[in-house]
Amino acid sequence: MRIVEQNVSAGDRPIFDLEEFLTRPLYAHLATNSEHGPRESPVWFHWDGTYLWIIGGTSFPTNLKRDPRCALGIVDWDPATGRSQHVGFRGRADVLPFDPEMARTIFRRYFGPNEAAWDRRFDDVLDGASGVEMVRITPETVVVRDQSYKSNWMG
Repeated sequence: MRIVEQNVSAGDRPIFDLEEFLTRPLYAHLATNSEHGPRESPVWFHWDGTYLWIIGGTSFPTNLKRDPRCALGIVDWDPATGRSQHVGFRGRADVLPFDPEMARTIFRRYFGPNEAAWDRRFDDVLDGASGVEMVRITPETVVVRDQSYKSNWMG
């Protein structure tokens, strides 16, 4: 993975830590090509240090099988503090068989460690009954930007 653009502070050090950023339970937006043009899907993800993992939905795995090129954008924005950080990945995706352990890793990130307390709407995903697949993205390039500002927001 090659960082192609990065805001830096004095001394050429990154303004925020990419690895720490990728541990936050943020939504990502996956961009794919469909036979009808570009598509975007909000997704939950897991970064394992090499790959981005996503639980496949109903349409984007089909798009990725046809054309594995994709982009994934993640934003952490808080108007009360002025934090505005963005990471954008470009790469290629592989659509793989469902992996219940990776799915649990992703769900743990968003629902917390207590599986008994997880929303039951997702039981069919975890037991494989929904027929979803896993998407593994191999990043080729990444853009890291911190566009934070002094906030005067009174929310």
